Amino acid sequence: MRCAYALTQDPENPLAGLRVGELPDPGAPAPGWVPVTVRTASLNHHDLFSLRGVGLPAERLPMVLGTDAAGVLEDGTEVIVHAVITSPAWAGDETLDPRRTLLSDLHPGTLAERVWVPAGNIVPKDPDLSWEEAACLPTAYMTAYRMLFDAAALRPGSTVLIQGAGGGVATAATVLGRAAGLRVWVTSRTEAKRARALQLGAHAAFETGARLPEQVDAVVETVGEATWSHSLMALRPGGTVALAGATSGAMPPAELSRIFFRSLRVAGTTMGTLAQLAALQRMLVATGARPVVDSVVPLDRVGDALGRMDAGDVAGKIAVRLDG
Repeated sequence: MRCAYALTQDPENPLAGLRVGELPDPGAPAPGWVPVTVRTASLNHHDLFSLRGVGLPAERLPMVLGTDAAGVLEDGTEVIVHAVITSPAWAGDETLDPRRTLLSDLHPGTLAERVWVPAGNIVPKDPDLSWEEAACLPTAYMTAYRMLFDAAALRPGSTVLIQGAGGGVATAATVLGRAAGLRVWVTSRTEAKRARALQLGAHAAFETGARLPEQVDAVVETVGEATWSHSLMALRPGGTVALAGATSGAMPPAELSRIFFRSLRVAGTTMGTLAQLAALQRMLVATGARPVVDSVVPLDRVGDALGRMDAGDVAGKIAVRLDG
């Protein structure tokens, strides 16, 4: 089975441990798992984390990378793969299972000709979405969907501030927020990323840390330490920070007095549920909004693509074609 996998790990040089080549098809790890022939996968920072040794123990190497994919079942059904794998006895919101994993954490991932998943981890792919668009949904776009409409509970007409325009989740939140009738504001350190966010539908773009015209209903926060104080100051009383990452550092000053005096809410969230993945796809089909695809590369070029991602030189998602 041809795939992209982590052979070794290096915190400073993650791409040194990446290999593209043949590994045996692992087969079903348990009853009720089904094979999906992958047509297209997409890349995430999770792949770089795994290559750095974050979240993936070395004893599990070699590990096929990838969490996102769209492909075909043995009967020809076109599907999107849900990457959150729960423990066998778990029922309810998959993200709340303390023993949950993602594909490529414990079980081989999606950057392969074939991936095995539980039969309950697939959503039928709508024909209105391309393979590349469908493969972008399971991580960044589902995370953004859950942040906006579940963690922050935003409704049409609400104002949301998205920190760090240009990141995968931030870009997804910009696209989905505009499609849902939100007033979308973004921040970025670079003029080019602010301009790109405006092209994607943001109503206004500001320099990181800038004073805003008014306070907002919610903040989408994936940056962490560098923007945390600004996120809290930007919120109206009773507003919500939807938090799903901390790329600049995870230990900012808590500013607890501001949080309780202004009745602010901090809602942590990660990934999403199978039902939310299905709802996200329905939203895209109904509104005409689509994931932003930076580029489409063959499996052999995954290393170059991950290098661009690591350098921050990506505008949208990178899709990987497995069928040629």
